[in-house]
Amino acid sequence: MDLNSASTIVLQVLTQATSQDTAVLKPAEEQLKQWETQPGFYSVLLNIFTNHTLDVNVRWLAVLYFKNGIDRYWRRVAPHALSEEEKATLRAGLIANFNEPVNQIATQISVLIAKVARVDCPRHWPELIPTLLESVKVQDDLLQHRALLTFYHVTKTLSSKRLAADRKLFCDLASNIYGFACSLWNHHTDTFLQHMSTGDEAAAANSLERTLLSLKVLRKLTVHGFVEPHWNAAVMHFLHTVFERLKQFLECRRSVRAENVCRDRLEKTIILFTKVVLDFLDQHPFSFTPLIQRSLEFAVNYVFTEAGEGIVFERFIVQCMNLIKMIVKNYAYKPSKNIEDSSPETLEAYNIKTAFFTYPTLMEICKRLVTHYFLLTTEELAMWEEDPEGFTAEETGGDSWKYSLRPCTEVLFIDIFHEYNQTLTPVLLEMLRNLQGSVLVNSRHNCCFSLVYNAVGLAAYELFDSVDFDQWFKNQLLAELQISHNRYKPIRRRVIWLIGQWISVKFKSDLRPVLYEAICNLLQDQDLVVILLPSVLFSLNRCLPVDDFEFRTDQFLPYLESVFTLLFQLLQEVTQCDTKMHVLHVLSCVIERVNMQIQPYIGCLIQYLPLLWKQSEEHNMLRWAILTTLVHLVQGLGADSKNLYPFLLPVIQLSTDVCQPPHVYLLEDGLELWLVTLENSPCLTPELLRIFQNMSALLELSLENLKNCFKIINAYIFLSSSEFLQMYAADLCRSFCGLLKDLTTEGQVQVLKVVENVLKVNPVLGPQMFQPLLPLIFKGIIDGEKYPVVMSTYLGIMGRVLLQNTRFFSLLLCQMASELGQEVDQILGNMIEMWVDRMDNITQPERRKLSALALISLLPSLNSVIQDKFCGIINVSVEGLHDVMSEDPETRTYKDCMLMSIHFEESKATEDEEPPTEQDKRKKMVSFRSVIELI
Repeated sequence: MDLNSASTIVLQVLTQATSQDTAVLKPAEEQLKQWETQPGFYSVLLNIFTNHTLDVNVRWLAVLYFKNGIDRYWRRVAPHALSEEEKATLRAGLIANFNEPVNQIATQISVLIAKVARVDCPRHWPELIPTLLESVKVQDDLLQHRALLTFYHVTKTLSSKRLAADRKLFCDLASNIYGFACSLWNHHTDTFLQHMSTGDEAAAANSLERTLLSLKVLRKLTVHGFVEPHWNAAVMHFLHTVFERLKQFLECRRSVRAENVCRDRLEKTIILFTKVVLDFLDQHPFSFTPLIQRSLEFAVNYVFTEAGEGIVFERFIVQCMNLIKMIVKNYAYKPSKNIEDSSPETLEAYNIKTAFFTYPTLMEICKRLVTHYFLLTTEELAMWEEDPEGFTAEETGGDSWKYSLRPCTEVLFIDIFHEYNQTLTPVLLEMLRNLQGSVLVNSRHNCCFSLVYNAVGLAAYELFDSVDFDQWFKNQLLAELQISHNRYKPIRRRVIWLIGQWISVKFKSDLRPVLYEAICNLLQDQDLVVILLPSVLFSLNRCLPVDDFEFRTDQFLPYLESVFTLLFQLLQEVTQCDTKMHVLHVLSCVIERVNMQIQPYIGCLIQYLPLLWKQSEEHNMLRWAILTTLVHLVQGLGADSKNLYPFLLPVIQLSTDVCQPPHVYLLEDGLELWLVTLENSPCLTPELLRIFQNMSALLELSLENLKNCFKIINAYIFLSSSEFLQMYAADLCRSFCGLLKDLTTEGQVQVLKVVENVLKVNPVLGPQMFQPLLPLIFKGIIDGEKYPVVMSTYLGIMGRVLLQNTRFFSLLLCQMASELGQEVDQILGNMIEMWVDRMDNITQPERRKLSALALISLLPSLNSVIQDKFCGIINVSVEGLHDVMSEDPETRTYKDCMLMSIHFEESKATEDEEPPTEQDKRKKMVSFRSVIELI
């Protein structure tokens, strides 16, 4: 591509590509795509985006195309890779000057230079770093900033490489430039502080930007540039300096007005300081040992003493708490149970930590966490009163909540209490004793109740042996739940949450009915229930987990109708999507716990769910919650779930259709709902059969959902094999032939099990419908498939064909002889020989008996090949049949343990067992008809 003639054309096409008119935009994009592999195209783009007289949008687009081209064509091994000559020209052009006036374009240029550096620096681009180091020294503000921006992105990119050779190169680079980087940072930091002292806000903002960029460079060099950084004096000096600089910047922030342009950048710089310390601790815990004492003193001083008042801000407090938590929990600082087995470095760090966390320090931290940081702010209390649902959604699910102060505070409390529980348990118990027996209704006292209860709930596991929770519940907490005074609402909220925390720790099952009744009373209080809802739902949910062995259905059943009815009323009344999801989740747990016994009460929910599904068209996460509820509803209704089909089947259709956008959110649970619907279906309806049209696309979509897809296919086979296979066998067979080539061993077995089930359910039509697959299986047997589990399944399938459809087996033998160019007897002999040899691969009793019976069925034949294999067949068949024999303890005789009684009776499930699904019954009937179980 000639640069002079091409520049005008490319510029024109780029201009068209920025158009809002699709008729102009699309052809331009196609033309640019064709030029991507043309020699000289990227040189033209470089000339365009470095020409500051051109339109900004055109230059922006040129940078983006250049950056994408680096990803695709810069490496030597890439298809249509750029020539070395053109790359050399481009590298020189990229660092010819750093005078880009537009911030966004400057950032993109810095990023693309870093992308090139990742591939070429330093071997093929040795001049990059020296050029950047010289450029950051210039006096021109724009040039200096752009060079520093590029220096940061290059350092960031090179530090992210993880191969040993690349790490060594970066360490060499860090050693060479670290002193310069520290000097540069100190210079810009001092300049900023000087401008702040003189009140020059514009100059201070300018210097602060450079301070921030140079600190970002130092962060990458410090954390990733040294294998043992504690041996480098410059590194350790910088880290000690960080704490001094932090104090200076915190003082600057206190003096800066909230509306000042520097305020936001100043806070970002302060947070970056803390990130340097946290990252260094994470990557080099033993090198951090000399900094443990200073870090703890700094963090505790600002967060847990009056020294930080008026200076600290929320994100800084979060970072300081994270620093304390990482030191307290750090595995590298925990000695072995046998002290002599611990390293000297571990013991040194442990001793520093132990010396710092004295009783007065721990007591002050604990009390301040409980009484200061657990406290709801005035704004939060107002929001809780005015918009309890909004407050709940923000507190439990909002993105900002995950990074806000209170969860960080609670995690720190749990970690410190766990690490120093012997010291802190008496402190917390003393705070609790001071509240015992007092029911004064004033805001200050109630606040103390709520805060201490929060702490006792968080530390429940650590307080197991120190608190008699059952007595506390009976003597005080239960009474506090019933106090109706308006000011007592925060305590009632905290009490019911506290009970939920202790249910799985220490709570007698005999007390559960009392708790169920208390929960019903709270749910009935219309004025209070929305405010207390998250805590009530939390406690109720903790009562119902499937793995809770203390749960007794008979205790819960008297309250089932009330609980279910009240939860359903709440589901209708609440308006927030997150709240509805929470209520639906608890309803699902209730249904799952009581199973079929829910049937008398779910009519109203069944009528409401279609309306809720329609209303939640724009809320896929709420629809996901509805799907989960439907799964449990179908399981609870059993065969009666067929009455839900007018609503249920369209939901399954939408959730599992990969052409519909919601499938991204709903597919996994949609497949589960599809499966339980089939398992509980009494018969196959045309609509249920039609949904299977979604399956072919699902089998091609991804491997992660294949297991459930195969379960669904098997469910259709057991439900109505003839009707299902007549419509879909050909499509399934094509899909399976393709899948067997690409799947892992486990995936292949899943496919083969489907074929095996088809032959079990429909021994006459099955072999014909899956005829294209059987030669692959036959060939796998005679070739001696190396994976035992696959070979076992091959032999199981071939055994069923041989035993149940001898005529088809003969035709298959002839087909294989023709395809392989061998005699039929030779093929048969090879197969029997391999079958006898690999019989030990079969571990399942059913398949061992099947193979034994299949091989024995050959013996009446006068075929000489079979007669030659007589001894081998008899030997493995006797072994196989012996393996399925068991001794009858009454008659002391042996009998076939797989032999089923002719009199088929449906066993009744005990109270602790789930009743059999319709599919369980169908499987049992298939087994009853199977030759293996009857012979």
